[in-house]
Amino acid sequence: MKCPHCGHTDNRVVNSRPSNNNNAIRRRRECNNCGKRFTTYETIVEILPRIKKKDGRREEFDRSKLERGIKKAMEKRPISSDKIEELIDQVERKLYKVEETEVSSKLIGELVMERLKEIDPVAYVRFASVYREFKDVTEFFSELKHFIENNK
Repeated sequence: MKCPHCGHTDNRVVNSRPSNNNNAIRRRRECNNCGKRFTTYETIVEILPRIKKKDGRREEFDRSKLERGIKKAMEKRPISSDKIEELIDQVERKLYKVEETEVSSKLIGELVMERLKEIDPVAYVRFASVYREFKDVTEFFSELKHFIENNK
């Protein structure tokens, strides 16, 4: 670890403790060259599978892109930001468990819709209408009818 004050790489750990809901370790370090202290955080780096899009393109998983889509579906709905973060965290956890190096965007959409059904039916229908690319009102109505029948 390089000292941010002098750039020297020889330092020692003075204090270590869990941080950020036990998802990281906070370490207080002291530079053996200049004597100044600094803090570092150690976290696990988990690699998510790449996403295969409908058109065949492949891209890295982008949490912010998923968040934008979900927030758009939940616009003007009585749903807290914490609930949205929880939903995205759940989708990410399921993706970490997939033992493939690549997953289809369809899987992600299905995971989101599965949770949205439970959280907010209106947000579910909004998300489904964009995700499933309904071509006309009949397809939209068919999805809505199916949703109502399965949630009586």
